[in-house]
Formats: sequence, C-alpha cells, structure tokens
Amino acid sequence: MVRRIGRAAALSAFGLVITISLYGRQAQDSPLHFVTADQCMACHNGLVTPSGEEISIGFGWRPSMMANAARDPYWQGAVRREVLEHPQAREEIENKCSTCHMPMAHSLARSRGELSDVFSHLPVKQRDNYYDRLAADGTSCTMCHQILGEGLGTEESFTGGFKVNKTSRSGQRQVFGPYEVDPGRQQIMRSASGFQPHQAGHLATSEFCASCHTLITHALGPNGEVLGELPEQVPYLEWKHSEYRGSRTCQSCHMPNVEEDVRVSSVMGVPREGFSRHAFRGGNFVMPRVFNQHRNELGVVALPQELESSARNTLEHLATDTARISIDSLQIVGERLHALLSVDNLAGHKLPTAYPSRRVWIRFSVKSRSGEQVFESGGFRKDGSIRGNDNDSDPKLYERHYERISSSEEVQIYEVIMVDYEGRVTTGLLSGLRYTKDNRLLPSGFSKETADSNIAVHGNASSDDSFRASGDQIEYVVKLNPALGPYTVEAELWYQPIGHRWAQNFRSFEDFETVRFVNYFESVAASSATVLARDEVSISMADSQLTSRR
Repeated sequence: MVRRIGRAAALSAFGLVITISLYGRQAQDSPLHFVTADQCMACHNGLVTPSGEEISIGFGWRPSMMANAARDPYWQGAVRREVLEHPQAREEIENKCSTCHMPMAHSLARSRGELSDVFSHLPVKQRDNYYDRLAADGTSCTMCHQILGEGLGTEESFTGGFKVNKTSRSGQRQVFGPYEVDPGRQQIMRSASGFQPHQAGHLATSEFCASCHTLITHALGPNGEVLGELPEQVPYLEWKHSEYRGSRTCQSCHMPNVEEDVRVSSVMGVPREGFSRHAFRGGNFVMPRVFNQHRNELGVVALPQELESSARNTLEHLATDTARISIDSLQIVGERLHALLSVDNLAGHKLPTAYPSRRVWIRFSVKSRSGEQVFESGGFRKDGSIRGNDNDSDPKLYERHYERISSSEEVQIYEVIMVDYEGRVTTGLLSGLRYTKDNRLLPSGFSKETADSNIAVHGNASSDDSFRASGDQIEYVVKLNPALGPYTVEAELWYQPIGHRWAQNFRSFEDFETVRFVNYFESVAASSATVLARDEVSISMADSQLTSRR
C-alpha cells in the first residue's frame, strides 16, 4: 500500500510563509528517509557573496556529476556492458553499481533487506514514484548530509560502505553540516523539510569522500566465479600516501571555500565562515556537454547555461591547477635533437586518478622555420584517438612506459591498463584482474618503494628512476635536416576523461545503452581532450645547446 505525501510548512512567526511539497510515494510504514534536492533548493538557493559571486548550493550542484550520477549515459552503458558480459552476476552488479550512483534508492532497498537495481529506474524522465525520483536524483543533499561519521576511512567503509541512520522517523532525522544551528533555525528547517540540522565535522574530511571514491572490484571468471580483487579507483589511498595528507583535504580542492563570510540559507541565514562551494569541481568536462546535447533523452534538469558553465570551470581548473610541463634542455648533436622534458603533477593524488578510462599524455612536436611539422609524437585525432597509440589501434595491445622516445609511433601515455585472468587487455571492470601498466603521475611525497598493492606502480615505470614523486622526466631524440632550422620545439600535456578505446569497446555489446553511448562519444570526440600544460622553445643549429631552463 502506498500513499501520496504532501506537507506545507508555514513560518508565520518570522513574518514569512514558505510552502514546500514533498512529492513522491513512500511505503506506508517506513520513515521518510530522503527527499529530492529540489526540496532543499527553496532555502539554499539565492545565495550571493558580498562581492557578487553566485554560490547557490542547488544551482552549483545541479549540473555536477554528483547530481547527474544516475543520468550519466557512460555509467549506464558500463553497467549494461558488465551485465551482458557477466549475466550470472546481474543482481549483484546492479546492486553494487547503484550504491553510489543511485544511493538513496539503494539505501532504502538495503534497509528492506533487498538488492537494489539500476535499469528498473530508467529512463529517469518517465518515472515519477518516490523510489524512482530518489534514484534519478543521483548523489543528492539528504544522502550525503545523513551519512554518519562512524567507521569512515576504514576498509569497511570503502566501496559504498557508508552508514545512514534508518530508524529515526520524519521530523526527527538529523542532517549533518559544519555549523552550529540555533534552536529557532533548527525548528524552521525541521518544519519545512522534516530534517533537523546537527553540527558535525566529518563531512569536511577526506575520509567522508573515500566511501564512494575508493572502489575495490571483484574480478569474475567465465562462470561468474570470483578470481580476485582490483583497486578500480583509489584516489583517497593515493592522497593518503602523499604529502598532501597533512595539509589539504579532498574538499579543499574539489569544494573550495568561499573567502568571504556568506549566508548558507536564503531564509533567516546568518553569515558563516569557510563555506564550501557545492559545484564539486572535478576532471570531467565532457559529460556536462553530453548532458546538454541530449538533455531531453537523459531527463536532465540543469539549465543549458549551468552545464556549459560547469564544463568551462572544469577546463579552467584543469589548465591552472593540475600539472606543469617543461622543456628542461635542448641539445643538437650532429643531425639529432635531444630534448629532456619534465612533467610535474600538482594534484594530491595520481594524475589522472579515479575511473580508469582517464588518461594523460605528452604531445611532442618539432617544426621547421617555415612552420612545417617535421616530428610529432602523441598527436590527437578528431575521433578521440591518439596517433601512434597501440591500444587505440588494436584493443589487444597497449603503449608501454618510455624513458626515451625517438619515433612518432611511440607515445608517453600516463594511464592504467587492465588484464583479465588470461592476461588479455580489457576495459571490463569485472574482467580486470590486475594492472599490467600503471604509470599515472605520482603526487608529491609519494614513495614507489613503500606503496602497497592498491596504489602500486606497474610496468616499466616501476624501474624508471626518472619516474618519481610529483612527476616524470623523459628524453626525446629527433633526426633533423639542418637546412630547415631554426626549429620550434613544443611540449604539451593532454588529458582525456574517456579514452577512445574505453568508448569503442562498447561496440561489441549491442544493447541500447552501449550503442547509445558510442554514438554520444563520437559526437563529442573531437573535443574530448584538453591541454593541461604547455612549453615551447626555439633552437637553431648555431645555438646547438640550451640547458637548465627550469
């Protein structure tokens, strides 16, 4: 039996009236565990700093990957691919994948002793019952702000092992935040939303983020048997092994504080110090534009200008705060140019980190005095592939880590490569048994020697003395024609959130979600990568040597 819930809160004691309707269906005997984010926006939008910056919580969150976690067509395609590849484990796969992408619906299913699913809630635009609306809301306000501090940062809390109080009924449920709230304002929020604010510091810790952003997957064999474990994404553990552990949290970069004291509620709000922006700045600039292009089909509610602003802000962050590349020295010996490059990781975790479809690579080129390109390693193609990358050309191969490059067919790509139980290269998350390559750039303070198996370096980079904490050094050797000089040498560091092979491998799984995403990716492939950092130097045969530029 189900019933429609509706509630109006009249705050006449403060000379104003707010009406909030809590739409959706809920089981007759269960407490109101969650509400969708639109119910929070009535009081937590309309926020502007004294200097005029728009910092509304709802408007910041709405175009984010958190808000669109369930709408994400790449995630939907990946779940479908895993289910098709491992049909015996369908229920377990959907249950696990919904933990952090549909966490409210998942939490309610778990409280009933049931497994949660994914595709019964899709497509989100055609669903309007209580559970489907919660599923569509992704990683939402009353999900994160109800997570308890108990056990955070422990192994048990990883892979979506967060805990939420399931016993308190509506009107008694606590939502946690960084500020102390006086009894009068507590009553306002409880009357308007059914939730009571409570001060707690755990939401500002890296351990809080680690619950969903530390994911250990179980590798499955041909009959669905568990063969082992793979650290699919572990930015928290990478951060914990770096020097950032003692100085910065995840939130300090991804939810940077507003420098001014600001109100966090448009209703009876008071100025607060250290308010965290809720735009959830990350590394994915591609998906907000996919959401924009296909907003009707995906049921996206964020406005077009919000999504485009999110993509632009992400690109700006990547270009200013992520990495640095430098041509340390140039030397011409005979008819060969020798260039030594350094790449520095400015992030508090590996670069790239998290979902293994991400990659960073060096584009190195030499141009003659007329502007003709006489050498290039790592050129980016319009179809989203990298020229010379073996894995983009052949799914069975991959590009090794290099200490020295002398051919345009060699490319330095910082990435992970997974292999299955038979040693075959794969992009299947539940087929991946181990990494045969992980040369992602290390954060400052990271020790290769003491790193455990979850964050270890794999492949040639593990024995490369120039691959170290905070970066890498690599030599390029290029044969030149002296008559074409002077030469311009360019070094660029590129980044792509979804690698060409990770999208194209969906082609062999002919289902709606997989085929749809390949089509989506191909429509944005030409703009699916961006330059993180760049350096350029000119040298003539007469110069013969330029050194110590750092």
